[in-house]
Amino acid sequence: MKFTTRLLFATPTSIGWNKGLQPAPLNLLPPMPLYRRLLRAHRHKLPKEQRLMGDEYVKAEFRRHRDVDNPLHIIGFLTEWQLYAQAIEDNAWRDAVLERDMIDKMSGMQRIRKPAR
Repeated sequence: MKFTTRLLFATPTSIGWNKGLQPAPLNLLPPMPLYRRLLRAHRHKLPKEQRLMGDEYVKAEFRRHRDVDNPLHIIGFLTEWQLYAQAIEDNAWRDAVLERDMIDKMSGMQRIRKPAR
């Protein structure tokens, strides 16, 4: 992700974010501190199996988005990962339930469930 000084200080509202879609905007972390925060949250909050899978996914996603130039995509990417980091740190993910429309949007591979223990 190529950051200019304009993007470093950008907030979702300063680039035309629709105020009706989300609550108050976050102060976005730059990519590297956010990346480190995600890996640290995985290390401290997730069981080993989930941590390994989560770390690989985070690394792959950040690699895929390294050369993105579109400010809207960058802000969206960082916002979603920051919300995810907060959910992991607060253990909110343990009680989370997927809504029906999210399940409908999933592919067949994403819908495969791990059997309960």
